[in-house]
Amino acid sequence: MPTPSSRVRIHIYGHESADPQQVAHYFGGTFTEVIESESELAIFVVDPAAGISPETISLWQRLDDFQIPRLVVVTHLENQIADFDDAVMLASRVFDQIVTPFLVLHDDAGFPCALISLETLEITDYSHKEHTVTMSSEEHQILISEFRQEYLEQIESSGDSAFAAGLLFPAVPLWIEKELGVNIVRKYIDEIEKALPSSS
Repeated sequence: MPTPSSRVRIHIYGHESADPQQVAHYFGGTFTEVIESESELAIFVVDPAAGISPETISLWQRLDDFQIPRLVVVTHLENQIADFDDAVMLASRVFDQIVTPFLVLHDDAGFPCALISLETLEITDYSHKEHTVTMSSEEHQILISEFRQEYLEQIESSGDSAFAAGLLFPAVPLWIEKELGVNIVRKYIDEIEKALPSSS
């Protein structure tokens, strides 16, 4: 279900192929094609198969002047034309260095079904209505060890508050219909909300 409204002013950017308006609706944000300097969180929506348009790249670069926290969400992973890793590589090339707190796991048919946390090594399975969280196997941990080491080094060098300060740019896989990644995007929104000055 869509996220209840929060105090965070969220603006959504991205080419229409990535469905930024759906993301805006779901997370209580506003889709825009111009720079919103009063924004408290900018979410850039990327379709890995369609790439990233020059207009979207320009918007990202212009937001550098405002140091607004930015999150990249990758949609249409179910299409299997291109994957999350492709989108992250592209975003790191045309935006800034992107970090990946989670990696995507696929079912036997090749569809995204779970995410593995590079911080905790836990796997969240979204294949059923009731999501389950389990510790990853040793085999999984070996496979992702290099990715995990790189991620932890990035976090350590940036500091815990780097995302809210607009200095660290995470990418999150998102399949709204399956709720895959939804809880992670909400966690980042909550982090921004906690960093806002108290209204009291």
